[in-house]
Formats: sequence, structure tokens, C-alpha cells
Amino acid sequence: MTICVFCGSRSDVSPRYRDAATRLGTLLGTAGIDLVYGGGRIGLMGLLADAALAAEGRVIGVIPRFLDELEVAHDGLQELVVTETMHERKGYMYDRSDAFVSLPGGLGTFDETIEVITHIQLGLLSKPIVLVDIDGYWQPLLDLVRHGFASGFIAEQHLGILEVVDRPEQVIPHVARRWLERAVPVS
Repeated sequence: MTICVFCGSRSDVSPRYRDAATRLGTLLGTAGIDLVYGGGRIGLMGLLADAALAAEGRVIGVIPRFLDELEVAHDGLQELVVTETMHERKGYMYDRSDAFVSLPGGLGTFDETIEVITHIQLGLLSKPIVLVDIDGYWQPLLDLVRHGFASGFIAEQHLGILEVVDRPEQVIPHVARRWLERAVPVS
């Protein structure tokens, strides 16, 4: 299994966010789940990748050339894919992954998360997306989605696209359960 993790590239954030990235990376590496992520060596991205590598996990970074040229790419990965554009980067990440996880992050993380949600809504992707809601980080987005539903812009069947857990330790069991549910026919 391969899980794509979206997260921030900043380091000057809450220690709880940094700890969550490290724990998730360790859990993925220990479980033998390949990590696909944005390819950076800084911020939560770097912590996530370093922890997965330290746990002997396979890590695939996907970074656009302009960021690679700014020397923010992680140079210790098993695989680093350099794309020409951000759009190409996201497409590669979507194709290569079986599930998506969003840790706290900034505008790039918001963009990636919303795009995956939209692709699922449109039927372009059929893979789970899980938000790791450390200290209520994702609650404003969840409130916005509920507001969109209450205002008539979001259909009720799309409210379940976003799945939320509170801790990194819940991610793998949650994703595994979702995959089993999809594999077992309902009578």
C-alpha cells in the first residue's frame, strides 16, 4: 500500500504538529507502507520523511523543478520524482497513491486536500482521504463544508468524503478498514 501525505513545509509551528508528522512517518515506515509526499526536506514534510526512512520505510518524494532548484528537496529518499509543474506533481501523487492523509499545513496543503476532495466528488478518484485533526486544526474546513451543505452547494452524499481522525495512530487502521469495506461485497 502507498499513502500520500500532505503537510506543511514550515518548521516554526506547534510541537504537537511536528510530533504528529514524526509519529505518522514512523508508523508508515514500520508498517511497510510506502510514503508519497511533496519531496521536501524542511518543515513537517522533512520530519515525516526522516521518520519513515528511520523506520526503514520506502519514501517517494515528488517535487516540481523550481523547488528542487531552490535546494529544498530531500536528498536521502529512495526515489525523488522531479516534475515540471505543480499540476504534474499532484497528478503523479494521485496516480501513485492508494489513500491520502492531510496533516496540518498551509495554503499548499489546503490546495492539495481540496483538490483530492473535488476529484473524489467528481468520480475521478475513488480513494480515501483522512484529515489528522491535531488540536482541532481542520475544524474550520469542516465548518466550511457544513456551511456549504447548509447553503445548498454541497450534496449530502458528499459530506462523507472527508474522514477525520484525532491522532496519527488512527490513520493506518482507518485506511485499512476503508479498503476492507470496499473489497467486501455488501449483500
